[in-house]
Amino acid sequence: MDTTEQVQSQQSRETFVAVQKNGDGDLTAFQTSAGRILDYSQALQEVQAGRIAGVNAFKGRDGETYIRGDADGDPANNLDQLPRF
Repeated sequence: MDTTEQVQSQQSRETFVAVQKNGDGDLTAFQTSAGRILDYSQALQEVQAGRIAGVNAFKGRDGETYIRGDADGDPANNLDQLPRF
């Protein structure tokens, strides 16, 4: 896939536009740019399948897999900074 195809592919994927958090401040659900509401496990599956742009899945020290935003140097688009729904 050349650079143009990669950019088009990324632009056609959904992004996370809003989040829900529990009382501890942990992310529990996500709203996508297409309006879908995904609980954490559904969102993780979508991220791992490559259907959500701007985020990735990583394995924490506890062995669990988590969602995080791609590092781009802009704290304003951090998942914790997204609006609540």
